[in-house]
Amino acid sequence: MDNYINPFAPSRAEIERRYTNVRKAMQQAGLDYLIVSGSEYTGFEGAVRYMCGFHILHRYAYVVVPLAGDPVAVFPREATWVGDHGATFVERREFPAHCGEWMADFLKGKGARKVGVYGLEYVMNVRDYAALLKAGLELADFDTPFDYARAQKSEEELASVRHSMEINKAGVLAVLNAYRDGMTEAALMGVAEELFATACTARKTMDMMCSGPDGSIRPQMVFPTGRALRDSDAMVYGLEIAGEGGHWVEFSRVLAPRGVDAVTREMFTAYQEFHELAKLHMKAGATAEEVHRACSKPLLDRGYRLGHVSGHSIGMTMIEMPRIGEGYDFVLPENMVCSMHPHIMTEDRTHSLYFQETYRVGRDGGEPLSGVPIKVYHGGETSF
Repeated sequence: MDNYINPFAPSRAEIERRYTNVRKAMQQAGLDYLIVSGSEYTGFEGAVRYMCGFHILHRYAYVVVPLAGDPVAVFPREATWVGDHGATFVERREFPAHCGEWMADFLKGKGARKVGVYGLEYVMNVRDYAALLKAGLELADFDTPFDYARAQKSEEELASVRHSMEINKAGVLAVLNAYRDGMTEAALMGVAEELFATACTARKTMDMMCSGPDGSIRPQMVFPTGRALRDSDAMVYGLEIAGEGGHWVEFSRVLAPRGVDAVTREMFTAYQEFHELAKLHMKAGATAEEVHRACSKPLLDRGYRLGHVSGHSIGMTMIEMPRIGEGYDFVLPENMVCSMHPHIMTEDRTHSLYFQETYRVGRDGGEPLSGVPIKVYHGGETSF
């Protein structure tokens, strides 16, 4: 049998770049070890893949990174044959019955003093955390510093990002083209999912929808159901995927066969203004908060409620820090990648608008990676 080689597997230089950036952040935080956690929970497998190349198929995994010396990839023994461990570029691999107890013994044996943990807020397995705590190790939340260390994407990473975007665009276009009055919400989503699976996204999709009657869109993001779609509906199939390289992107557009109502039309105008400002302000040297304030002005000036922040950094984890929102003074570096998707709604919450675009932070402004016009689509389109 011929071996398949992922065309987006990182080079040795790229691996060294990642470790150099992370270790610089470790040193600044006074860490002598770092535990990087990953889980199959949608969007949270990427940190482990970033640091060791292993794509989690099921369960969870860790990478233990010393400030100096060789890292160790740690996998649960019960998952020894779950996933392709041969794709792991870290040489030492351990398969203990209890990952937390093994890591605790390993770190105590190395005389570890202060141990950072990426995944302490959302990702780490609880029993493994309990074992580390019981061992008396000083644990430090390292979620944000780790994300900041990987915020700037290399040219290799950007190639993977752009590949993911082409897949995402193809899925959105397939949904637009396939729409027919009377087909179910789930059947229309299935058109995109089939394309994504064929393009080797594996389970790296997070697909949902928003919709509403008579050219409006309700605020709730929901799973598609067996409900029949109608030409009078307005809808957004919010598609978020990662291609073979593991880099997530988010892209969607509004589908309204008979157009949108007057309230939604005004919201759409505000959204268009938001994205024009994103192209202007998402440049290297601006802070995440500055970008949020500048871009959200046309939304706030019209009195819309914001469902959440304007956007967030995105990479091999679906949602990375910083958020593009209030209180984030992180200075955006060139070639950082961000998903921008303000969730706006009227004061009475009867109307809403939400769709996604992924940007590259440029030297002089933001690059919308889809290149697709921000307009309302009507179904049956064969191109954007």
